[in-house]
Amino acid sequence: MATDYYAVLGVRRDAGQDEIKKAFRRLARELHPDVNPDPKTQERFKEINAAYEVLSDPQKRQVYDLGGDPLSPGGGGGAGGFGAGAAGFGFSDIMDAFFGAAAGQRGPRSRTRRGQDAMIRLEITLEEAAFGTTKELQVDTAVTCTTCNGEGAAPGTSAQTCDMCRGKGEVSQVTRSFLGQVMTSRPCPQCQGFGTVVPTPCPECAGDGRVRARRTLTVKIPAGVDNGTRIQLAGEGEVGPGGGPAGDLYVEIAETTHNVFQRRGDDLHCTVTIPMTAAALGTQVPLQTLDGPEEVDIRPGTQSGQSIPLHGRGITHLRGGGRGDLIVHVEVQTPTKLDAEQEELLRRLAMLRGEERPSGQFAPGQQGLFSRLKDAFNGR
Repeated sequence: MATDYYAVLGVRRDAGQDEIKKAFRRLARELHPDVNPDPKTQERFKEINAAYEVLSDPQKRQVYDLGGDPLSPGGGGGAGGFGAGAAGFGFSDIMDAFFGAAAGQRGPRSRTRRGQDAMIRLEITLEEAAFGTTKELQVDTAVTCTTCNGEGAAPGTSAQTCDMCRGKGEVSQVTRSFLGQVMTSRPCPQCQGFGTVVPTPCPECAGDGRVRARRTLTVKIPAGVDNGTRIQLAGEGEVGPGGGPAGDLYVEIAETTHNVFQRRGDDLHCTVTIPMTAAALGTQVPLQTLDGPEEVDIRPGTQSGQSIPLHGRGITHLRGGGRGDLIVHVEVQTPTKLDAEQEELLRRLAMLRGEERPSGQFAPGQQGLFSRLKDAFNGR
């Protein structure tokens, strides 16, 4: 034999079938005419095809190892290249070399497929988010057609084998090229690749095996959910074509705005406004919390902007125990309109405190504008 097929593929003479196939895949990806159109490369591609045709077939390989011609009509071989007589090698091997083993899979595709997932938005209140609740949902989704039980055929009829592809789901076409005969396959145009046809579709679902219907679902909302939280209900989504398994339903939480509290994570914030006299003398302010009415203790001398935490009065932690806090922000209100008596009382208070003429003194470490300018000119 003039050609050393083992050398062509770059394998040892005792190489196994897996090693031979792996070597062929690597070379086919490098030398395929669609990748490298060089005429010399095309000749090299023909050589590796012939080598793989021989070495991948045990009978031809035995003939070759004994010194015979495995590709001659009497040598146990048929026509080379992609011909139908080439044992162990064909178009599927080339597809396998480029796209992996899945490219060689054949057969009709199933009419039964998994349904799509669905999502619905659900509005809840702040109280429901804090403590959890149970809601009933009205959902419009695809369900299995009860007339045909998902088969898609009218009652009393059934799907029949496609007479064009004979149930294979694909049709093949053989063309000739410089490499020999090439067989290509494509989905059957008559059955769309299913291998069967439905002569009389179900009048209720038009052959899809499913119809749209409204269902009522009960969903449990756990305590601590927030805006955008999604709750997965497995198997409650769209039923698949052909009565296939249903997808999942996702419930997305949308929390409505509260008229008193603002949520920041698991903490709640609110603002109470008190007069300056109450801030100076101290008082108690009634507040309706999520847990009921409580008295907020305002200590004497409370300043505007001061925060008072109420621990454990916030939102329940979604993961783990405990709750967040309720932060009460105090806003001290200064009166804008005073009658004569009120103004006189304030003036007397200011005199008693020595505040009738504010000195404009700065806190320690601070200076006025003129003091800073003076220091700059004095070189300090």
